[in-house]
Amino acid sequence: MSKGEESGRRRGGRRRLTRRKLFGGTFLAGAGAMASATLNPGNANDLQVMGDAELDKLHQPQPYTVAEHHPFMHGVASGDPLQTSVVLWTRVTPASECAPGTGVGEDVQVTWELCEDPEFSGRVRRGVTTTGPDKDYTVHVDPFELEPGTEYFYRFRFRDATSAVGRTRTAPRKTSRLRCAVTSCANFEAGYFGAYGDIARRARAGHVDVVLHMGDYIYEYASGEAPGKHGVVRPHVPTWTITTLADYRSRYGHYRRDVELQAAHASAPWVVTWDDHEIANDAYEAGAEEHNPHIHGTWSQRQSAAMQAYFEWLPVRAPNPSKGGHLYRSFGFGDLVDLHMLDLRTYRSAPGTMRPKRRDEHRTMMGTEQFQWLSIQLATSTAQWNLVGTSVMVANLNVVGLDEDTRNPLTKLVGETVPFNADQWDGFTADRARLLEQIQRSEQRTVFVTGDIHSEWAIDVEHNGEHVAAELVTSSVTAPNLDEFFNLPEGNAISRRAERYLRGANPHVGHVNLDAHGYALLDVTEDNITFSWRRVEDIAVAGSAVTTAGSVTYDGAYLQN
Repeated sequence: MSKGEESGRRRGGRRRLTRRKLFGGTFLAGAGAMASATLNPGNANDLQVMGDAELDKLHQPQPYTVAEHHPFMHGVASGDPLQTSVVLWTRVTPASECAPGTGVGEDVQVTWELCEDPEFSGRVRRGVTTTGPDKDYTVHVDPFELEPGTEYFYRFRFRDATSAVGRTRTAPRKTSRLRCAVTSCANFEAGYFGAYGDIARRARAGHVDVVLHMGDYIYEYASGEAPGKHGVVRPHVPTWTITTLADYRSRYGHYRRDVELQAAHASAPWVVTWDDHEIANDAYEAGAEEHNPHIHGTWSQRQSAAMQAYFEWLPVRAPNPSKGGHLYRSFGFGDLVDLHMLDLRTYRSAPGTMRPKRRDEHRTMMGTEQFQWLSIQLATSTAQWNLVGTSVMVANLNVVGLDEDTRNPLTKLVGETVPFNADQWDGFTADRARLLEQIQRSEQRTVFVTGDIHSEWAIDVEHNGEHVAAELVTSSVTAPNLDEFFNLPEGNAISRRAERYLRGANPHVGHVNLDAHGYALLDVTEDNITFSWRRVEDIAVAGSAVTTAGSVTYDGAYLQN
């Protein structure tokens, strides 16, 4: 099973909105200044032990900028669950000068503890691991011989400090239900991470088994380079476009001080993949849209730096993280679900125009190695459902006939020309045809799980006139969507007109919303899968309400509202 990584963007001033995401950064004004995201200034030790029920108390409209130090100020996380193991993660800060990206300090030892009891009063497994500046003081532990389908609690110790307690679960040997939260595109400067806070609450209440992050975990932009309609809601660090290992580490460190992101990581295991902004906008195997080697250095150096930081800061089970690896792997959840997470950046051919290059048989998004791997996974799967995690939309869409005033900003959001976007599968139609033909041959009930385009979709995926799969697309946590282009509220007349047209011109679209921020829920049973969407009322307001808005059911044949 192969794995890999990715991320980046340019220096420069304010720029217009593009179809993708924005982002920025602010600081590293001294080795000891640890800026957090949404926390009310307080005792750092107290912040570490607060449960998700107290999240609302922590929200304040102003950024938290008090330079405090706590060894486990970046929280805990778990990920890549197997039946007998799950990766445990933390970052230890042994001294205030050991800020993310500084590369200073000596190696230290960290103790980890794992127990089925949240009070750690039962049998406790523990061990000691070493970390240091070469790993940016991040810690990955992969305990083995755990029990399948079992809830575990974990924590870390360093000297006299103890981390927050994390909750995780191993993959089941047998199950009749799996509930996933699906999320992507978290632009720190565009707003607060209310979606993550809601995921944490639902996971703690037993309503989320695993979190699937479909990419754009961070954004590489300079601060204020492409603000949404709310402007820079809260600045990130560093302020410049990130290009070096120190830059990427600092950006991840800043994100991971956000209390809602910490809570979501601590509440359930995550399975992640990357899209482009973990390195640079519209990244591909040998470059990126706005990577300039005269400004940003060589692509290989930047890509390697971004990959290394990604694997350091995410709870991923992956060897040789900075050696040009690839991030694709499969997970089994009993005989109910096989989950295949794809890497659609590190094999990808250079971008081309929609015509004629998109039909070029030699252009690829998946690469031969990954395609062969997925083909084997699908052909040999005995699960009732196959979920395929893709960072960009698979289904094709038609916008011909939409009035120009509405079509222009819509195509800027999701691509230029028809059928939409050369950065998505529409720009790699030969590769997509091979993929869909393989799914047809496998005769598996298949659902694509997607992020990237900052909007909600549920789509019947067809090939050669036949239904082959469904696709669930989650909106963004905060990254701008269609209403941002008009500086209008969600649900404005222009967005609604575009949605009506899209449903009319594309009968295979069962659900679309172009304005909402939030995340999606995927509830899998033996008979069907229910897609639903959780929407954050106002990302510019900390602690904003989150509500459920709409659901679609898929039985393996067609979507049903």
